Amino acid sequence: MCKLTNSYLSPALGIVFTLIASTLAMGAEQVFTTEKGQVKVEKVVSGIDTPWAMAMLPSGQLLITERDGNMILVDPGSPNEKQTVKGLPKIKAFGQGGLLDVVLDPQFDSNNTIYFTFSHPDFWGNVGTAIASATLNTSGSPRLEDVNILFTMENKNGSGFHFGSRIVPDLKGNLYFTIGDRGAQDRAQDPFDAAGSVMRIRTDGSIPSDNPHADGKDALPQTWSIGHRNPQGATLNDENGELWTLAHGAKGGDEINIPEAGKNYGWPVISYGRHYSGGKIGVGTSAPGMEQPIYYWDPSIAPSGMDFYQGDAIPQWKGDLFVGSLKFQTFVRLEVEGNDIVHEERLFTEEYGRVRDVRAFPDGALWFLIDDSDGAVYRITAAQ
Repeated sequence: MCKLTNSYLSPALGIVFTLIASTLAMGAEQVFTTEKGQVKVEKVVSGIDTPWAMAMLPSGQLLITERDGNMILVDPGSPNEKQTVKGLPKIKAFGQGGLLDVVLDPQFDSNNTIYFTFSHPDFWGNVGTAIASATLNTSGSPRLEDVNILFTMENKNGSGFHFGSRIVPDLKGNLYFTIGDRGAQDRAQDPFDAAGSVMRIRTDGSIPSDNPHADGKDALPQTWSIGHRNPQGATLNDENGELWTLAHGAKGGDEINIPEAGKNYGWPVISYGRHYSGGKIGVGTSAPGMEQPIYYWDPSIAPSGMDFYQGDAIPQWKGDLFVGSLKFQTFVRLEVEGNDIVHEERLFTEEYGRVRDVRAFPDGALWFLIDDSDGAVYRITAAQ
C-alpha cells in the first residue's frame, strides 16, 4: 500500500507536476511535455450536457451518457451532429444520480448489446442504483430495444449521494458493477444491503455459481465485496484480468483496491481520511478482518474514471494506470509494478475541467471526458 500526501508530492520523492510547459495552441489541440515525452491532447466533441461516461462502437462512433438522463451517439468526424438515443427506462436525475455508466458487451460485434447504470425510482420517488442491458439499434434514428433491468437496489432512499455505478464486463460472461453507500455510510457494512458494494452477476442478471455468497445465506447472492464508500472507477488489469476499483473517500482517503471475493474493504469502520467536519472516521486505519487499499490519497483528489492503457498511440505510457480527478481537474498517470503503484504524475491540471471518465479505446488512443454543463471529450496521442 502506498500513501499519497502533500509531502509525497515533493520533488525529492519523485512526483513532479508535469504540466509545465510547452503548450502549443493549434486550434483544439495542445501539446504537453510529460515525464515520458510529449503528448497531444485534441478536443473531439464539445457541447455535452454534464456527461458521465462514454463507450466507443466498432464504427468509431461514441456513445455518451448525460447525467440528466440522455444518451447520445456522435461520430467524432462530425461532432456537431449528435443523435439522441431513444428507449431508455425511467430515470430520476437529481444530486449525483441520473444516467451514469455505459459499456459495450465484449461480443458487441455480434449481439449489439450494451449495459448501463442509472438512478432507478420506485413508486414513491425513492431511488437506488440499477444496471440494465439493451440492444443498441443504430439503423435510422438510434434507439434501445429489449431493455432489461438486470439488478436494482431494493432499499431505495431519497438521497442524491453516492451511486457508485461503474460497470466492468469480464470475458467469462460476468458483469461487475459498483454501488456507493447512498449517503448512509453504515449501510456499507450490511451484507444484505447492496449499498457500498461491488456486485457480480451474469450478463442475463443471474447469479454466477462461483460468487462468494451465491447461496444467499450470509449476504446478497450478487455481492462480490463490501465496505466501499463510493466507487466511481473500475477496470480490469489487462495483465491478469483482476478487477481494480477506485473509490471516493471523505476528506482524504480516496483509495484503489483490488476487490477479492467475499472480502470487506472497511468503510466506514476504517479509512485513511477524516469526515468533512475534521472528525475521526471509525476506529482508525486498520481493523481485523478488513482489507487495506493498495493506494490512497490524502488529501482527496475526488477520483472518478479509471483505466489501464495498453495502446500503441502513446507507447511510452503502455502498462500505466490512468485516473480522473474531479477536485483538482487533473489527469493522473500511475506506474504499476505487479499490484503496487510506484509512481504518480499529474497532468493537465486545471486545463480542461473535472475529469469524469477515462477510457483506453480500441483505436489505441487514451480518451477522457469532462464533467460540465458544457462538457467535452478529449483524445490523447503521442506528439509527433
